[in-house]
Amino acid sequence: MIKYLATAPVARITLARPDKRNAIDDRMIAELRGALDRAAGEAETRVILIAAEGPDFCAGMDLAMMAESGDAGAVELLKAAERLADLYRAIRKHPKPVIAAVRGRALGGGCGLAIACDVVVAAESAKLGFPEVTIGFVPAIVMSMVRRVTGEKKAFELLTSGQPIGALEALETGLITRVIQDAEFDTTVESYVAGLAAKPPSAVALTKRLLYSIDGMNFDAALDAGSAMNALARMTKEARQGFESFARSKSGRKP
Repeated sequence: MIKYLATAPVARITLARPDKRNAIDDRMIAELRGALDRAAGEAETRVILIAAEGPDFCAGMDLAMMAESGDAGAVELLKAAERLADLYRAIRKHPKPVIAAVRGRALGGGCGLAIACDVVVAAESAKLGFPEVTIGFVPAIVMSMVRRVTGEKKAFELLTSGQPIGALEALETGLITRVIQDAEFDTTVESYVAGLAAKPPSAVALTKRLLYSIDGMNFDAALDAGSAMNALARMTKEARQGFESFARSKSGRKP
């Protein structure tokens, strides 16, 4: 269901249910959470890459599983929904950057899985969308993320039309970070991941933490949080080494 391979500095999490278009069920959620926790505990891991086997990234929630749970009570259904929400939350709160590499279709909860990541790179032929309304359902858990990355009017259209959009349009609306030509996808993704992994890890981790923590803050509170993070970052070993290296380069002194 999930394959995990950590080769420093990258931990690779692969959705491995291609016969079901990598549809999400309870087992996949649990295994994804386990893989994320494992990567968090590996000191040599700097970046996490989530990709998928088969032609599609993820078709969304497993509808067969959801149909089987139709007679469940409200408490049980709420717990099931919270498991998916907690997965998205775990990605957002993860101490290391998480990149989604999207080929083919990323739909519904699968699109939510992608946009929960810090970076979404998509093949030019990829399709992303939220078809829930077409079967009388609501894209409820993904809604907060869609609203954060797009404007209000565009979010409404994406969530109520039920129609997937191409990668270029997804880039324009803010759903994804960048589009890569299909023929160059694998090599470009590897290059992008390597570039991020080469950055000082504490600087990347603290940047991620601050960026998401200021979501609900007003202007003054966000500036105060930034000031506190500025002071904290200046005390890190990596920042001190960076300052000293810059000072040496300006003075002409050798390390």
